[in-house]
Amino acid sequence: MLNFGKNSLPICFALICIGLVVSPMPNELTTSVPITTDVPSNVPWSEHQTNSKNEVNVDLESPLLPMVINSWTHTEGNEHAWHVLNRTPGGLGETRNAVVEGITRCEKLQSRLSVGYGGSPDELGETTLDAMIMDGATMDVGCVAGLRRIKYAIRVARHVMEHTRHSMLVGDSATEFAKSMGFRDESLSTRNSTDLWQQWIDSKCQPNFWRNVYPDPKITCGPYKPNRTSITPEKENSVGKEHTIGPDNHDTIGMIAIDGDNHIHAGTSTNGLSYKISGRVGDSPIPGAGAYADNEVGAATATGNGDVLMRFLPTLLAVEAMRAGKTPAQAAEIGIRRVLKHYTNFFGAVIAVNRLGEYAVSCYGWEEFSIVVSSPLKSGPNTRIETVNCLPRSGPIDFSGI
Repeated sequence: MLNFGKNSLPICFALICIGLVVSPMPNELTTSVPITTDVPSNVPWSEHQTNSKNEVNVDLESPLLPMVINSWTHTEGNEHAWHVLNRTPGGLGETRNAVVEGITRCEKLQSRLSVGYGGSPDELGETTLDAMIMDGATMDVGCVAGLRRIKYAIRVARHVMEHTRHSMLVGDSATEFAKSMGFRDESLSTRNSTDLWQQWIDSKCQPNFWRNVYPDPKITCGPYKPNRTSITPEKENSVGKEHTIGPDNHDTIGMIAIDGDNHIHAGTSTNGLSYKISGRVGDSPIPGAGAYADNEVGAATATGNGDVLMRFLPTLLAVEAMRAGKTPAQAAEIGIRRVLKHYTNFFGAVIAVNRLGEYAVSCYGWEEFSIVVSSPLKSGPNTRIETVNCLPRSGPIDFSGI
C-alpha cells in the first residue's frame, strides 16, 4: 500500500481529480436524432450538426431534460404538457401530470378527429375510447379500453392506476367506474361523426374489417355470419390495403415526459379505427404495445396499424433493446423490423427515448413521419416539429440482430 505521509490528503485529492478528467463518465452517450433535411423552419438547426447518414447530432452541452415528446404533430398537447412539466424546476414530480394533461388537451380539441370524442365511429356509429398511463418508477399502469360515453379517457386511466389494484377496465364497466369517480356520462358522438357513419352506410359499409363471412363484406353491409364451408383464410399480410393510416387518418397519440431526475411517464389515447367492429381494441391501451416506460432505461411509444403492432409489443422490444445497450435509433428500428418479419404491408412508427432524453424514431409505410419535441435549447423554440424518413417499402429487408 502506498503511504504519502502527512501530505497524502492533497495528493490523493489531486489524483482523484485527474482521474475524473481522463476517465469517461459511464453514462455519457452520443445523441443521434434521425431527421430529414426538409425539417420545418422552426427546428433549431443552429444547435445541430448533420452527418453523412442524414442524422442530427445534438450538442450535449445543451441540457436534454426535462422533455416531452409525442407522436404526430399534436403541438397543442405537447405545448400544454411542457407548460405543466415546467411548473417545478426540472419538471420534478410533474411527469404524470404533464402526460395526462397534455393528452387531455388533445382529447378536448379532438385532435385530427383521431383522439377524443366525435371521431372514428365504429360500425354501429358510436365513438369509443382507449387510453393508458404508465409510471416508469413503480411500473404501475392504468388502462381503459372500449370506454363509452366518457370524454376524457386518459384521466379515467389515471384513476384506474391511482384508485384500484387493477391495470385495465373495459367497456360499460369502465364507464360505470368513471361515473363513480365523478366523470360525466355524455354522448361521444357529434354531427360530424354521425355524418361520417351515415356516408359509410350509404357506401355499403366500405371499407370494413370483416372476412370469411357472408354476405360478402366487400360489397354489402351486415349483419354477417361465418361462412358455412371451409376455406383458406385470407393472408393477414394484406392488412391495411383498404385502410390507409396517415396524418389525416391515424389512430393514437403517444406521449412521453421525463424530468431532470430521469423520472418517466408514458401515455396514449385514441378513438381507434373508423368503422371498426364494435368492441375492437387496438394497441394503444396495451402496455408494451402502445407505450412502455422504465426509469432504469427509458420509454417508447408506437402508432399505426394497432391490430398488427399489438401482436409484437414493439415498445417493450424497444425499451429492452436499450436495456441491452442499443441506441434509441437502433431500438426503435428493432421494434419496426420485428413486425416486418411477418407483415410487409402495414403502417407503423416507434419512438424510443432513453433515460437521458436522447431519442429517435423508426417508421414504415409512410414516406416520412413527424413528432413534436419540447426540451431546453440554447436557441430556438423549446417546442418544435421534427420529421424523419421512413424505411423504404422496396428492396431487401435486413433482419440481422432482430
